[in-house]
Amino acid sequence: MSIAKTYSPAQAEEKWYSYWLQHNFFRSVPDEREPYTIVIPPPNVTGVLHMGHMLNNTIQDVLIRRARMNGKNACWVPGTDHASIATEAKVVAMLKERGISKKDLTREEFLSYAWEWKEKYGGIILEQLKKLGASCDWERTKFTMDEDMSESVIDYFIHLHKKGWIYRGVRMVNWDPQGKTAVSDEEVIRKEVNQKLYYVRYYLSQKDGKSGSPKDEASLSDSPTSGHSDFLTIATTRPETIMADAAICINPNDERYTHLHGKSVFIPLINREIPVILDEYVTMDFGTGCLKVTPAHDLNDYELGQRHKLPVIDILNDDATLNEKAQILVGEDRFAARKKIAVLLEEAGALEKTEDYTSQIGYSERTNAAIEPKLSMQWFCKMPELAKPALDYVLNGDVKLIPEKFINTYRHWMENVRDWNISRQLWWGQQIPAYYLPNGEFVVAKTKEEALTQAQKADASLTINDLTQDEDVLDTWFSSGLWPMSVFDGVRNPDNPEINYYYPTNDLVTAPEILFFWVARMIMAGHELREQKPFTNVYLTGIVRDKLGRKMSKSLGNSPDPLDLIEKYGADGVRVGMLLCSPAGNDLMFDESYCEQGRNFANKIWNAFKLVKGWEANDSIAPANQIAIEWFGSRLNQALVDIESDFKQYRLSEALMTTYKLVWDDFCAWYLEMVKPAYQQGVEKQKVDRETYDATVAYFQDILKVLHPYMPFITEELWHDELFGTRADLDCCIVAQLPVIGQINTRLVTEIEVVQQVIAQVRNTRNSNKLSPKDTLPLAVKTNSAINYKTYEGVIKQLGNISDVSLVNDAITGANSFIAGTDEFFISLNIEIDVEAERARLEKESDYLAGFLKSVNAKLGNERFMANAKPEIIDNELKKKADAEARLKIVEDNLRGLAG
Repeated sequence: MSIAKTYSPAQAEEKWYSYWLQHNFFRSVPDEREPYTIVIPPPNVTGVLHMGHMLNNTIQDVLIRRARMNGKNACWVPGTDHASIATEAKVVAMLKERGISKKDLTREEFLSYAWEWKEKYGGIILEQLKKLGASCDWERTKFTMDEDMSESVIDYFIHLHKKGWIYRGVRMVNWDPQGKTAVSDEEVIRKEVNQKLYYVRYYLSQKDGKSGSPKDEASLSDSPTSGHSDFLTIATTRPETIMADAAICINPNDERYTHLHGKSVFIPLINREIPVILDEYVTMDFGTGCLKVTPAHDLNDYELGQRHKLPVIDILNDDATLNEKAQILVGEDRFAARKKIAVLLEEAGALEKTEDYTSQIGYSERTNAAIEPKLSMQWFCKMPELAKPALDYVLNGDVKLIPEKFINTYRHWMENVRDWNISRQLWWGQQIPAYYLPNGEFVVAKTKEEALTQAQKADASLTINDLTQDEDVLDTWFSSGLWPMSVFDGVRNPDNPEINYYYPTNDLVTAPEILFFWVARMIMAGHELREQKPFTNVYLTGIVRDKLGRKMSKSLGNSPDPLDLIEKYGADGVRVGMLLCSPAGNDLMFDESYCEQGRNFANKIWNAFKLVKGWEANDSIAPANQIAIEWFGSRLNQALVDIESDFKQYRLSEALMTTYKLVWDDFCAWYLEMVKPAYQQGVEKQKVDRETYDATVAYFQDILKVLHPYMPFITEELWHDELFGTRADLDCCIVAQLPVIGQINTRLVTEIEVVQQVIAQVRNTRNSNKLSPKDTLPLAVKTNSAINYKTYEGVIKQLGNISDVSLVNDAITGANSFIAGTDEFFISLNIEIDVEAERARLEKESDYLAGFLKSVNAKLGNERFMANAKPEIIDNELKKKADAEARLKIVEDNLRGLAG
């Protein structure tokens, strides 16, 4: 079978992905093998593939493919999350286009439309992941609102409620006016916003208690606050909430306002009288030192109001428009009202001034609406009891966060966690299993029938029609917190064979921003329901940014379409490009040139394969490449050791770079050049000795195995070429066992490194003297090391086009010289040497070596380094020192020779 001139990614991707699916290579069922399990972070059912998904799922696929090739029973469970807020918003928008309003529908009617939307659009992202090569067990695909998944969520709610860890009450919550639902603290994104600080005048009431008015100039002038203003000035960023004010607060130690103790003021525009209260909560040096207290619209104000028994006046509707309690601008949106009230205050003489002001504002992660603090009856989950064991798993190292720098962030969250608001005012999601009785009490039960049985214990006359289920649904994160268990039905059936085999899972790959949202809650649920961790390692990826460091987003227009990248560079090229620049936990500065580099790498592999494919073994040719064969075998084994170490430390980018250099540099640039036969004109295939041919084919097969987790398509394509013989249907690269690490001849590897330096210097000498690469050159060696260059004469002659390698005891005057390792080399060109240029070159090398020695000596002189470094690292530094000193001596001798 002839091989195409160039690699066609699209053709290979379609062919081999279908083949893998057809032969069930992604399928996993429990058996006698060691399991290796990953559950996908379920993307929102509303989602489409973006660069973050590309990175996250490439990493997961690399891990799962490598586990499969290590002989493990690899199971990667895919699925999607119902994403209550985001999906409901999509469905509402769809209905609006059809002229239908949600408020005109029953819950059942709305949900039928929601399921219609989900069935049409909900699987897009999973289909896109297949283009990337994701080897998920698609038969296990789960959705967080599948019937069994929802039942698991309800069971968990009931379990926690029975323990007293779920309760209902009125609390200040984060309200999303666009989604018209509460959201948890973790779903609020803080953004720095440029605002205005409004300085508003609150006029004092008369001392005798008679009502004064801001417009009643006479009564104010008679005020006993002689020597003080007739008004207080309050600085606020939210003048639209003044109608909800319940008090003005001052610090009792603030001498500027001692005269106000026991006084009251009027709210501008509506003239409602409110007291001046004292509390050390007020910061004396912020603004004017006076604080307006609005208990219904600020969490801190609410707590202040509770201490001072202040009334709570909520002037905002659920959509953040002003209601009747505001008295003015009823029906106006909060931000429109802010502008209008500023005008009204100015007209009334109650606006002293405005200033530009920058502060942080909370925004809903789902709708990007500015969060409104709101008092609301909600369901909450007590967190301290759940958080402590989840914190211990990480601090004890049972669950490892990679990189470890996130442990402190995790600890801070878990030690300062608040009770979790788990109810959402939506219809799409798992409906809270609480049923209300006519008297306002409620029972919690799995079904309405079970609820009735409970309710009838208190009142036997009740019927099922007397019960009304709570309208709210549970926070999406409440259900996804069960994901590693519920995908194996481990909540409903805690002792089933699958949960016992696959759980705990091995690795979780996710983003740091959901470390508390999701990771912590899975650990909590795993401990609570099974007294087990849900996974062992959490690999935290960075944010994908553009080359300017900006986070990729549609609004900035700096995020490429992943499918366009795959079409342009091939899936393998994009996978390599993503991973070349993505160390764990650090942001990825993505540039499309990385994908181009990945594509070029695929082409390099293809061209190298074509070269070997053009050879033919000839048993009559004597073996001539034993040194090269043994050397590459050692380099391959050395790389396998490094790759194994990198994977154990989850250094996937480093493992890829080691593989990249092994293939591009060691195999293609050096090994193949060492062993390829001299061109034989007029023959279809180039003749090569049997030993070299067999070794090269075997090495290529091992290289394909090592590359496969990163580049599954090109490796599978080449794996089935006739070069490797006839393959059985199931003899595929995807399940080939990774190469076993063999012997490493470290001396040979080290000496070949010096030989490579020699060849590179010979080539530099040719280039700098404008000599033809076809002209042979003589090479003389003055050895200071134990290397026997006659052993490597064949390699040096072939790759350097050297006519002869001779050993000398003294420097050759007038020859071009260079140093490789600690040995001196001379090329006699019969041309006059530019002494000044040679002196400049040697002095530059001398300066470099002196600086290098200084850094090595500093390291060796560092007590902490010497006490903590591994012996092999110290030995390596000592070798660097000895080599540098030897090289420096040679350079200095040569400089003296030029001077003499």
